[in-house]
Formats: sequence, structure tokens, C-alpha cells
Amino acid sequence: MGESADPIVATDEEGVSSVRSMKVAATLARKGGDEFAKPGKLVEVRFVRGQSLSLTASRLLALMILTAGGDAWRDIPHRMRKADIRRGHKGNERIVDMLEELHRTLFAEDDKSWRGKRATKRFSLIQASWEEVEDGDKETGWIEWQFTPDARRLIQESQTYAVMNRQAVLGFRSAYSLKLYEEGALRLHRRQPVWKVDMVGLRAALGIDPDKYADFAQLRRKVLLVAKSEIDQLAHFTVEWVEIRRGRAVAELEFRFAPKDAPAQIETVDELARHSAGRQPRRDGTVESVSVDAADALPQVDIRALVSNVAEKLAAPDREVRAKFAVFPSGSVKYGAEEFYAVGKASGGGWDVDLIAEAYRKEMGDRLLRLSGTKLERSWKGFCEAYFARRGRP
Repeated sequence: MGESADPIVATDEEGVSSVRSMKVAATLARKGGDEFAKPGKLVEVRFVRGQSLSLTASRLLALMILTAGGDAWRDIPHRMRKADIRRGHKGNERIVDMLEELHRTLFAEDDKSWRGKRATKRFSLIQASWEEVEDGDKETGWIEWQFTPDARRLIQESQTYAVMNRQAVLGFRSAYSLKLYEEGALRLHRRQPVWKVDMVGLRAALGIDPDKYADFAQLRRKVLLVAKSEIDQLAHFTVEWVEIRRGRAVAELEFRFAPKDAPAQIETVDELARHSAGRQPRRDGTVESVSVDAADALPQVDIRALVSNVAEKLAAPDREVRAKFAVFPSGSVKYGAEEFYAVGKASGGGWDVDLIAEAYRKEMGDRLLRLSGTKLERSWKGFCEAYFARRGRP
């Protein structure tokens, strides 16, 4: 069968892999925050027929990749606190179940046999794991794991990657939603927002059992519509699909992923910051509105003072010292607003950044007065990506 030895990976003087996905992962890890890179080969690896990962195990695998960061390709153990996995659950029993599920789940890829014939290679992603045994009732401790040589090989071969958000990954309530989210994030960063796949390939990619949802109407209702509603609410993009039929049966699906515009990006950031308890009603539009009594409302004079204060800050010369992403500049982003210029340069697809900035100001209007920090950064980045997606390269 295929060689099991790890291929040699070039590194720079700091020991960072020269593979693009690992360089991005290392950069995001140094930056901190919720974004992390998942290598494209790991996104596209398919489940063995009849096997898939549960939602909790899929989340754990994503957290493992996030934690390993730019070192995921190395033949070394990686470590994570149990508290970072539990998310409020007091016991660690579920961690044991998730680890064992990751060990026994098999993945598949096309390969060659020792005779040069077409073959299917089956392998797992986790080689070994260690779980600290707590003393008494202490709910602390760490887990440790190593990726298999096959997993490291896929990571090393990945020149593309999906940039994902940790809060979005933990927010999904369907394993199918999470897998489709990964597929969309990968294709958007490839600048190839369309994914055309037949039904066999879709089931293998999302881990849908061949005997489950045999009727496409069920698959549409139980898998696709659920995934779409969650992705549209929690991801930095939206998803649509076209059903391609042969006769009366659906033979293929063509998914299209589109980056959200600036206002939608802000709503997504706000949603990820909210408690998940009310997420379903907010998605369905069934949240009850609360009216504010006139006596409790902020006096009109105070509102005018607040707006005036914010307007003065916005009109301040861009050359003054200020915190990063504190306020969107009123003039050119090339001078005195380097952080905005860097985002526009990286995400704008070659368009003039000041041209994008002018379009951004027009679309956002007064809403720019209420944005700062992370929300402003993500809104600006999302608008740049959408600007490029709509117009193509200049």
C-alpha cells in the first residue's frame, strides 16, 4: 500500500512549517481570538461508509486542531485542558466517550495498492491519547493526544485551508451543519464558492448513513434546511443550493457560498456573543419583543449628547494616536489607519482599498458610529470579501 512515512516538510528559521495552511494556523494562534485554520485535506477527507462523527466528537476534533495550531503537522503530543472542552458540564464522562469515538472512527481516501491498482485506504486521525485521572472530586486535568502519521500527512499536503470561528463551531447543534460549514469556509478561501457534488459524495462528506434519509425530501428537511438555518445565523457566509435532477430523482447538488455583507456580519458577531439558549427562537423569529416604558427611556437630550460625543470622535483627524479598530477613519485608510488598510489589502482581492472604504461608509451610514474593536474589524473584513466576491478581480 501507500508509504506510511511522513514526507519531509521544509521549515523556516523559526521552525514554522512552510506549508501555507500551517503558516496561517501559526499566525492565527499568535494573534489569539476565535479564528483558526483547518487544513483543506482534513476538511475534504471522507468518512468510511456507514461511519461518521457525532456533533460532540466533531467539536472536539476542531478544538484539537485549533489547539495544535501551526504545530499540528509535527510528530509531537498536543495538550488541552478538560475545562476547555466541557463548556459548563461538571463531569468529564463525555470527554472519555468523545476520545474513544475519535479513536474508532475511520476515514477513507483514494490510493494505490502495492501492485499499482486503485485502492481505498482507511485510517483514523488520532494515534494515541492520554487523559489525566482526577483525584477525588476535582474536575480539573488535561488531555494529551497525537495525530496519526496519515493525519499529519494530510496536514502537510494541504496548501489550502478553511478559516473557522471557534464560537460558531461550538454553537452548531447539528453535526451536518458543522461539516457543511467547514466545506463552505474552505471554498470561500479558495475563491471557489461553488461546490457541485453527487448524492454519494454528499453523504460521504457530511457523514450521512447510506440507509438514513433515503427519501430526498427527508434529507432536505432534516439535513439541508437545518444546516442552512444554522449556517446563515452563525457563519460569516450564507449557503444556497440548486437541485439537479435526472428524471424525477435528485442526482446532484450545487451549493453556493456567499460572504455576508457588513450589516449581516455585525448581526453574526452579536449572535455569537449571545447565550445559545435563545438562538433557536431568534433564528425562527419567535422572540417576544419587550416594550420600554416612556418613563424609563433615555431622555432626548442625553441621546443628542451621546451622538454628538461619538460624532466628535469620528471626525477627529486620523493622524491622532488611537487604539486599533477604535473607529473607522473618515479619510484615506492608507495613512494613520494601517490596520484597516492591511485588512482591505488582504481581503479586497486587489481593489483599491480607499475605493472599498468609500463604498463601506456609504452602505453603513450612521451604523459606523456604533462599531469599534472586534465588531468593526470583522464588519470591515466581511465587506471587503463581499466587495471582491461581487466584482471579481480588478
